[in-house]
Amino acid sequence: MIDIKWIRNDPEKVKDNILKKFQDEKLPLVDEVVELDKQFREAKAKGDELRSKRKSLSKKIGMYIGKGETEKAEQIKAEVGTIGQQLDDLEKQEDTLSARIREIMLVIPNFIDESVPIGMNDSENVELERFGEPVVPDFEVPYHVDIMEKLHGIDIDSARDTSGNGFYYLCGDIARLHSSILAYARDFMIGKGFTYYIPPFMIRSNVVTGVMSFAEMEGMMYKIEGEDLYLIGTSEHSMIGKFIDTILPEEDLPQTLTSYSPCFRKEVGAHGIEERGVYRIHQFEKQEMIVVCEPKESMEWFEKMYTYTVEFFRSLDIPVRTLECCSGDLADLKVKSLDVEAWSPRQQKYFEVGSCSNLGDAQARRLGIRVKDKKGNKYFAHTLNNTVVAPPRMLIAFLENNLNADGSVRIPEPLQRYMFTDCIRP
Repeated sequence: MIDIKWIRNDPEKVKDNILKKFQDEKLPLVDEVVELDKQFREAKAKGDELRSKRKSLSKKIGMYIGKGETEKAEQIKAEVGTIGQQLDDLEKQEDTLSARIREIMLVIPNFIDESVPIGMNDSENVELERFGEPVVPDFEVPYHVDIMEKLHGIDIDSARDTSGNGFYYLCGDIARLHSSILAYARDFMIGKGFTYYIPPFMIRSNVVTGVMSFAEMEGMMYKIEGEDLYLIGTSEHSMIGKFIDTILPEEDLPQTLTSYSPCFRKEVGAHGIEERGVYRIHQFEKQEMIVVCEPKESMEWFEKMYTYTVEFFRSLDIPVRTLECCSGDLADLKVKSLDVEAWSPRQQKYFEVGSCSNLGDAQARRLGIRVKDKKGNKYFAHTLNNTVVAPPRMLIAFLENNLNADGSVRIPEPLQRYMFTDCIRP
């Protein structure tokens, strides 16, 4: 959510940002906010004037009663009563206007950074850099589920019977590999100075609307029937929500946190759920990193965070590339976003395994996360999040890039202390 001052002072800049995101249907909302904000401020000014008048008149009532001029006192009481009714009407008007303004402000997109490439959708994202040499082995690389099944590591059919499409049972060495990757990711981020958290896996609706846009919420979140609770789609939701309505001393920044959680997603949309596979599913686990910092430091943290993910994948011998998201591919709250994609030897192309986002002060404005400097001045913090690793999807890249011709899977050195072996064999 942007500062309403931008719409008051420079509505054309707001409209230009909307055009860059190819959301032309939202242009009339800017003019609507300008008019509603004008009405709100007029109502508030009139209310302040009436409150001042009521206060002045109320003082006279006592004076006239003291002089025994009861008739004048009663006249003023009647006038004060009329003012009271006018104030009630104005306050209702202010509440209605304020609610509609906030409703609109929640769907007007955040300002994108000047460095963001302009494009309509993810087909126009821009490759930045590649790390590691993408290799295609001289033997056929099977589909990732076939690799897992030969290692007796996955059961999708039983999961389909118990839960439907988009679920799976992991077992044996593949389940151990999954847990080992998460454990390594946890320790990797602790080594970078991040504090480890396990957050709540359900959050209230005011946190949901604070951390994401309505469009994302409808396509992702599962609602707990009969309760004001949603299952989280990523631990970022809980971790940013942790700071709701707080004032952080500037000296306590940055807050650098890494969190583990299961994640639950509807995956509604064009991509849909895979019937056989673990790339797009309803339930998975993930290690996330979250930073709350001063505005002047957010772009520096943005670069640090995605390079940590690159370093993590390269330590497991997985080639990756970074891809900058274009304007049309950015969610409404994001200032800038970058995807990390891993090499798939089977498909001979890269696919997304993580995403790093700078949200500026958008989440902080929605959730009331402020910073107080040494002079007592308050301002909104900047928030960032990034995927360290999401093992079900990452397992695809791991298995394909570490597969041997005989069907065994090599375990790189960083994982050996968690797996107690250097190879998984059929």
